[in-house]
Amino acid sequence: MRFSKRHDDKVRLSRLVNLYLLLLLAGAGYLQPANGSEQGGALTDWSFGGHSKYQYIHTFIPESSVLQGISGDSLQDHSFEARLKISARRERFDFEAHGQFIIVHSDSLAGYRELPGLIIPGSDVINDDRRWFNLTHEFNNENKNASLARLDRASIAYTGDKTVIRFGRQAISWGNGLLFTPMDILNPFDPTAVDKEYKSGDDMLYAQYLLDSGNDVQAVAVVRRNPVSGELEQDQSSLALKYHGFLGGKEYDLLATDHYGELVLGLGGSTDLGGAVWRGDLVWGDTDSGSVLSGVLGVSYSGVLGGRNWTGFMEYYYNGFGQEGGEYSPVELASNPELLKRLSRGELYNLGRHYLGASLSFEMTPLLNLTPNFFVNLADPSALVQLVLSYSWAQDIQLLAALGMPFGSNGTEYGGIETGQTELYLSTGPYLFAQFAWYF
Repeated sequence: MRFSKRHDDKVRLSRLVNLYLLLLLAGAGYLQPANGSEQGGALTDWSFGGHSKYQYIHTFIPESSVLQGISGDSLQDHSFEARLKISARRERFDFEAHGQFIIVHSDSLAGYRELPGLIIPGSDVINDDRRWFNLTHEFNNENKNASLARLDRASIAYTGDKTVIRFGRQAISWGNGLLFTPMDILNPFDPTAVDKEYKSGDDMLYAQYLLDSGNDVQAVAVVRRNPVSGELEQDQSSLALKYHGFLGGKEYDLLATDHYGELVLGLGGSTDLGGAVWRGDLVWGDTDSGSVLSGVLGVSYSGVLGGRNWTGFMEYYYNGFGQEGGEYSPVELASNPELLKRLSRGELYNLGRHYLGASLSFEMTPLLNLTPNFFVNLADPSALVQLVLSYSWAQDIQLLAALGMPFGSNGTEYGGIETGQTELYLSTGPYLFAQFAWYF
């Protein structure tokens, strides 16, 4: 079933965007007081804030990489992002909007443009090709450069005694995984991302109902477009229902989803055992190629060492969509369309089947945290090691730095996958990451 196939694309999108903006403006208008700060005896609370971030990444390129012939020995990526946040609340209604302005000057962006046919998640600037509403305007997007303005959040919500309903561009996170999140199928983070402050928002209707027991039911409808035709299609959208419950000192989640036209079922939970927190998710999908099972199991612990706080966790991740035996040549990947679909949608970021992830966070001082992260493909074997430093320079200034080091031979996931060209691999070497963030 398709939502629309007969109307002109531009007219249809214009009407939908106008309807979307009218609903949001109607909500914001209700929140806007007529005189001063009160209307009808009800107080409207407004808040403004945001941040600006400058980010630099320097990536070294090994001699066997196909990127050598495009970008030389290294890639230098500069980006600037400003986010303005506005929110308001009056009685049981609230409104939220986040505007983004992004400028990119990136060797990586230019390099990946020269590699057609290869699916590389996160290798392009953000766009709204799949989203219900096109709320992104590109000023420029070619070669190394891109600049754009967009709405990353824009929603109106009603909160009752037991009910929450929110319509608009927003983000949700589901599941119990900390690095690997197979139950977070709507818009997960890349496990290796250094900055995970904000997910990109999606256009959806979200509802939550709180039961007397403390358990709750959540429902989500995410409407998307076919990125090729631009049409709204049911088999590109998602309808999800999740039940979150408590059983003694344990928590559990039950998930049922019609996701891109496929049935997805999930079971997850967490519990305290032996002074640690154990958590996990099991997700089953009925795909065009048959049933696929994925899951994550992890344990986390915290303590004090030498008078300093520390937290750590370890996870085993089974990616049922991944390649068996660690074969990632273009021919092998082409025989796994279910994996390629999820990579192109930004739903998966791992090529293999079996992974081990670990993270330790040390509070060196109250303002400085050191966090080593480890990502290991157990089948290759290959690995990525990150060393992340987070420093609160001032109350409204945050410095973030990271050193990433991939390990593995040619032909492995982190060492470099085959490109189909003799002795050339899609690989990168160590990289340096630095970010300066100012909050206001």
